[in-house]
Amino acid sequence: MQHTMPAASHAHHTDPRDLLPRDEPVRLIDESGSSHVDDGYPMPADELLRRAYRGLVEGRRINDQANALVRQGRLAVYPSSHGQEACQIAASLVLGAQDWLFPTYRDSVSVIARGVSPADAMVLLKGDWHSGYDPHEHHVAPQTTPLATQLLHAVGFAQAAKHRGEDTVVLAMCGDGSTSEGDFHEALNFAAVFHVPVVFFVQNNEFAISVPLSRQTAAPSLAHKAIGYGMPGRRVDGNDVAALLAVLGEAVDRARAGGGPTLVEAHTYRMQAHTNADDDTRYRERAEVQAWVAKDPLTRLRTHLTARGLLDEAREQELAEGAETIAAALRDALNADTDLDPEDLFRFVRSTRSPQLQEQWHQLRDELERSGSAHEASAHEASAHEASAHEGGIR
Repeated sequence: MQHTMPAASHAHHTDPRDLLPRDEPVRLIDESGSSHVDDGYPMPADELLRRAYRGLVEGRRINDQANALVRQGRLAVYPSSHGQEACQIAASLVLGAQDWLFPTYRDSVSVIARGVSPADAMVLLKGDWHSGYDPHEHHVAPQTTPLATQLLHAVGFAQAAKHRGEDTVVLAMCGDGSTSEGDFHEALNFAAVFHVPVVFFVQNNEFAISVPLSRQTAAPSLAHKAIGYGMPGRRVDGNDVAALLAVLGEAVDRARAGGGPTLVEAHTYRMQAHTNADDDTRYRERAEVQAWVAKDPLTRLRTHLTARGLLDEAREQELAEGAETIAAALRDALNADTDLDPEDLFRFVRSTRSPQLQEQWHQLRDELERSGSAHEASAHEASAHEASAHEGGIR
């Protein structure tokens, strides 16, 4: 029997010139905090900018607290999004309640901004459950560590939602390193051919761990990759939350209206090491990192809102206190002792446990029991020795 692919949902032929990204990324607020007029994109509403600023303040505090918890041994690893908070917050704010977010391991701030509790979002990075939250409750897929695999999942999910006639848009996040993966190609190609309601959001922070962008692609920009698939490519200043809200918002609206997928590239920078296990001084100069301090998304929006009378010291204090409450909750949750059941490693692999898994569980259980007995005996011996020494001292 001959197998054929199902026909694409609709034939569309677009002038490639309409898909091309701009020569320069879209910007609405410059590095000094001043408004930058753009005929193609209006400035977001004041209330949305205020919400975005609150998210930036909370996101920065979450990043700082998580880094501290790594140093204290309470988190196994933390891929910081310090400096990329504008991307994180905008990705959450442009989505409706019915939409879905497909994040990566670096997108904890975006996951939290979507409504997941900070403690649940960090479970994966603590080395506990793969995902500490219910994806269906928050419409947030589990954070993924393998590069680009979530893009395929996002496209499949969006295609299923389209078949069901749901009003759902999926925003799939990834980094520049993911664009070098085969899964990236497959996801974009399928999404474009079948006109799937998904937005591919690439946070181009210049490095795939230690590999600079120049060693990953020869394209004029990552957004230019969209043209080969037949979807629009957009470039945006990834440290300008206003521009991100405008560009991502347009892409989400386009997908919801049946216009198909869009690839959005945000130009930003990873201010800290890839993770706590990385020494970034081995592959980039401190002067390069320092040059991006002036482009900080948090200070940029703060300056803009203050100049327009939309932010004052009292509001700043209120936001700082709210962020500290979140940080305290995260700190308390991760400092609390956890009661883990080692059988969970085997309990949820299959609906019916295989003989091989059962054998492995029995082996681990026996080892734990022997280890526990040895520890108990050692503790008893130490206690007896201490008691004997104490009695000898009394005599």
